[in-house]
Amino acid sequence: MASVSLRKLEKSYGAFRVVKAIDLEIVDGELLVLVGPSGCGKSTTLRMIAGLERISGGEIRIGDRIVNDLPPRERDIAMVFQDYALYPHKTVRENMGFSLKVRGASAADADAKIRGAAEMLGITHLLDRRPGQLSGGQRQRVAMGRAIVRRPQVFLFDEPLSNLDAKLRGQVRTEIKRLHQTIGTTIVYVTHDQVEAMTLADRIVILRGGDIEQIGTPEQVYNNPASVFVGGFVGAPSMNFAKAKATQGYLDFADGNRLPLAGAGTKLSAADGREFIVGIRPEHFTPLASDVGLNSQIQVVEPLGSDTLVHFAVGGATLTARLPPELRPQAGEAIKLGLDPAKIHLFDPETERALQ
Repeated sequence: MASVSLRKLEKSYGAFRVVKAIDLEIVDGELLVLVGPSGCGKSTTLRMIAGLERISGGEIRIGDRIVNDLPPRERDIAMVFQDYALYPHKTVRENMGFSLKVRGASAADADAKIRGAAEMLGITHLLDRRPGQLSGGQRQRVAMGRAIVRRPQVFLFDEPLSNLDAKLRGQVRTEIKRLHQTIGTTIVYVTHDQVEAMTLADRIVILRGGDIEQIGTPEQVYNNPASVFVGGFVGAPSMNFAKAKATQGYLDFADGNRLPLAGAGTKLSAADGREFIVGIRPEHFTPLASDVGLNSQIQVVEPLGSDTLVHFAVGGATLTARLPPELRPQAGEAIKLGLDPAKIHLFDPETERALQ
């Protein structure tokens, strides 16, 4: 196992900066997830760690070695790709043991490592099949097994679940979590799926336009988003946003709705007349009428079985509330939703950064 350190790491293609001098310390044994929308620089960062992309500036350190100029084979890493990258003419056993054969491992040692990885991943019965005879989930397990037998210092996962259907994604995600708990090796995992990030990560790094927007545990980035971008990216359905103005201790929305400013996650003083972006998670609404809440008219109802999503307008913005499944209000009905003021997030409308 090893730590990974990125210091002022950059990648540019001509004048276009894909990764903008990021600093990141990945702890030995940590499962760290890089997440963000397409084009944010997450896969490029992973490929620079792997040595598949040359860096434009900065430093990469794996353990106590600076690896900037080392080829991939000398970095003691193993990478699991989105498209599996298996040899179609080789059996599962041969695919998993190929790197061991190249390194000159004895047949007995290679067989023991292959069987150990196969048992861990539940694919022992597939060892004599070829990739074309396997499902997508089975092929991804083989790709993971091929990485495990190398016993590297660091595993790198590049969107490994994106080619799988929803059910298989959940199954293989669980396998990856169990794998990390079993072997304890440092894992750097790239995904655009915030659900994967939240369920897998010890810590999440949220990237935007080549910059780090926020680093934290899943709980930290969910409960204390550093910006409107993070609040909207993490969570499904995403955080609600609407503009409001502070007036005599209240947040006034354009349609006449009011919420108390006190307890809204900020110690701002002399806030009168100041405009904010107000952020509220869908699950923080309550269906019971109370002194603190929002009045509106239901636009759309989405029954999901486990809960019910209700869409309504406040202050010119469309908001979503997650309500208990037994509630089935109808579109067009009036609704009042209660709200704990401590669950309100405030953001600066110019910078879109959270106000503390």
